[in-house]
Amino acid sequence: RALWMLNIQVGTQSISPLFWALETGSLFAAKAIIVDLLTIRADRDRYYYGVDILFERHPDVIKRLCLDAPGLLYTLLDGLIWRSRVTENGQRRVNYYI
Repeated sequence: RALWMLNIQVGTQSISPLFWALETGSLFAAKAIIVDLLTIRADRDRYYYGVDILFERHPDVIKRLCLDAPGLLYTLLDGLIWRSRVTENGQRRVNYYI
């Protein structure tokens, strides 16, 4: 699923729908792609989280967002945080992926 939003083969060229949305100014589409990639999903066998594929395909995604769509940085960085639903002594475990 994540690869569909990050890599489309057109003839001999490889196009990223995420970067295409950024380049054409389709920020709502880019935001939807980022939110979808960074949603943690699970089935009976495993968990799915698109952060590894995102940074593998676009290691410069933060730089590109800074240049082309700084308003989407919050969306990206917010999606890189996992918050536990369990609290211990008033504290909650948080993992920040970057």
